[in-house]
Amino acid sequence: MYQKPSKLLAQRLQRLREHLRQENPLLVDVVDRFIVLDKVAYQLGLLGPHQSYANTIPWWPLISVLGTFSAGKSTFVNNYLGLNVQRSGSQAVDDKFTVLCFNAQGEIHTLPGIALDADPRFPFYQISEEIEHVAQGEGERIDTYLQIRTCGSQRLSGRVMIDSPGFDADAQRDSVLRITDHIIDISDLVLVFFDARHPEPGAMRDTLSHLVSGTVTRRDAAKMMFILNQIDATWREDNLEEVVSAWQRAVVQHGAATGRFYCMYNHNAAVEITNPDVKARYQQKSEQDFSEIARRIDTVGIERNYRIIGALEATANRIENEALPAIKQSLRQWARRVLIGDLLLFIPTLGVLLFWVAQMETVPALQLPGVPDTLALPLALTVLVFGLLAVIHFSMRHLIAQTMLRRLQKESNTSLGHLANAFRKNTRFWRSIFRTHPVGWNKATSKRLEGIRIAADQFVQQLNDRYVSPSGSTPATTGKTPAPKQDNA
Repeated sequence: MYQKPSKLLAQRLQRLREHLRQENPLLVDVVDRFIVLDKVAYQLGLLGPHQSYANTIPWWPLISVLGTFSAGKSTFVNNYLGLNVQRSGSQAVDDKFTVLCFNAQGEIHTLPGIALDADPRFPFYQISEEIEHVAQGEGERIDTYLQIRTCGSQRLSGRVMIDSPGFDADAQRDSVLRITDHIIDISDLVLVFFDARHPEPGAMRDTLSHLVSGTVTRRDAAKMMFILNQIDATWREDNLEEVVSAWQRAVVQHGAATGRFYCMYNHNAAVEITNPDVKARYQQKSEQDFSEIARRIDTVGIERNYRIIGALEATANRIENEALPAIKQSLRQWARRVLIGDLLLFIPTLGVLLFWVAQMETVPALQLPGVPDTLALPLALTVLVFGLLAVIHFSMRHLIAQTMLRRLQKESNTSLGHLANAFRKNTRFWRSIFRTHPVGWNKATSKRLEGIRIAADQFVQQLNDRYVSPSGSTPATTGKTPAPKQDNA
């Protein structure tokens, strides 16, 4: 049975549509496709009425700044924004993940983490639940991990930037690592900062392993940019190339698909470079790389569009290729255990009943209205046997289902939803253990997912038409391309 989304969720999605209608009309149609995905998930039991896949991704272009302690992350953010928004320096640094957003009034405000945790428009919606999974009790202390800071820099208009606290091995906590992984997954661009004042990358082995090792397996590895900051510290030895090579080898050894480093330093806070040739060379390199990074940030909105459409298609694929097989496997395991339990209990029960009947010296007379006397006792015994076996069967299937649910609740809360809830929906007492398809899965559901995949391809083609023109004609950069036909079934 289809479970409708809650009124509050419907209102949130409507507000998201209204914003996107002004900022990027194509994504309004993508939101509608996410709602179709939600319908599939509601039917399968993967989502509850207060949940939506549209709330699991950030709809704003997202740039994250990660790296080691005192690597110049906040200084870079201030330099890029043209404002002193973030505290910088070795004495005064933020120890929280700071989400930087545009404020049209130009005022700098700092808001607590709950402002992020409760707002589905931002990238940390309900992150407290994720933290609670890995550190019990820490989800309630969300303000110790996150904050919002607003400013009037036009470079933040229409995008979100995240500045992270120092990422050092002696400060690694499970909850911080969970947030860091979450940031990498949802970002359109990830700037990873390292400090050139630490010439031995081996000292940062733990940090490198966590920030870099997963890059080689990522389909979106191109969004990772490695930045070697504070390069002015190397000017006396004039060995920047050697330092860069050492860091390149280190990141490649830890799984990065590319070893390219961008090199920078803050001219205002740099050590004095007395050699004019070295100074000119270092300054040119720093300014060139900073400009390239800034250009990449300025165009991140394009990548955001492709990311969201990719998430739409990936979610549809994962429902069919991951969630559905996992539900089926759990149901097969449950049915097999129930049948084994029935076999182990039915045979002894029948044996006891037959032995009892065989030991009866006299057969008591039994009369049932409308039933011949010769059939009354066999009929009564048959009803007794089948009634007892039914009680055993349904008690057994309920007990086995509850045992499996306790395990699934610990293991199956994923970005696709709650597999445990889907399993529970399929083990209600009126559901046959021999049913092969989970509740909510049928040809219409499969067709709906296929329609979403087709629509995602069409969305990508519409985006391509904005930016490329293989035929040589001028790309259509304005106006709204008609959306794929909506499936409201």
